[in-house]
Amino acid sequence: MEIRHPTATELPALQAIERAAGAPFRALGMAAVADDDPPALEVLEGYRRAGRAWVTADEEDRPVAYLIAEPVDGALHIEQVSVHPDFAHRRIGRALLAHAADHAREEGLAGLTLTTFTDVPWNAPYYERLGFRVLAEPEVTPGLRTIRAHEAQLGLDAWPRVCMRRD
Repeated sequence: MEIRHPTATELPALQAIERAAGAPFRALGMAAVADDDPPALEVLEGYRRAGRAWVTADEEDRPVAYLIAEPVDGALHIEQVSVHPDFAHRRIGRALLAHAADHAREEGLAGLTLTTFTDVPWNAPYYERLGFRVLAEPEVTPGLRTIRAHEAQLGLDAWPRVCMRRD
């Protein structure tokens, strides 16, 4: 499985992956999450230019999954990792997270962080299986607090969320 940086022309495909990956939230009564807009092209381009966007592609070299991240408080924060449902259960998300961890080490960052829903099987329970742990309130860094405040403004706190970390 090759992991590489996306090209600028592939960014709309990342938006399509995000829309498809969001659809299963509808079955959990989370229609607002399912209907949420994917990151704007300008946002994705910023991650791409910074070298902090990666994709996994199919046999025809079309992206089927992606991860975007940014340094936050000495860790690489996973802003989004999404796998198209047609390619689920193939360890693609795991591979992207391992790649991000390698990148974090190369950059001298102490680990990976993310924010996620606690009660969604492919969110917090999945990340726990991959070695992430829920941060206790005193462990939540200023940058993560800022991210969580922004998520609250977007209405994501309608469902329980946590900050997680893997050293």
